[in-house]
Amino acid sequence: MNQHEKINYIEFPSKDIEKTKKFFSQVFGWSFVDYGPAYTSFTNEGLNGGFYQSDLSTTTGNGSALLVFYSKELKQTLSKIENAGGSIAKPIFDFPGGKRFHFLDPNGNEYAVWSDLLS
Repeated sequence: MNQHEKINYIEFPSKDIEKTKKFFSQVFGWSFVDYGPAYTSFTNEGLNGGFYQSDLSTTTGNGSALLVFYSKELKQTLSKIENAGGSIAKPIFDFPGGKRFHFLDPNGNEYAVWSDLLS
């Protein structure tokens, strides 16, 4: 249900839409709906959104907001990311409330994954 004046949708740049879809499908099980060759969307993944064709990428180093995923199995999620062609930007570290790591998708966009399970 759409809520008045609440965050509803997020969009990310993608240098290669097909590579993006393959990566997020393989790691997180996402499915996509294409709207032409330069845009694809995802729904029911905690937040709806899409990827648009662009040579740009989003990282915290260039001032971007950081999208953070939750995982009950942090090391397993890290392995899935690496196996799907992502790279680890910041290895697992402790922070107040749990552990997390940052990764780059194959397009160079930065995300993080956290867990409140400390094992």
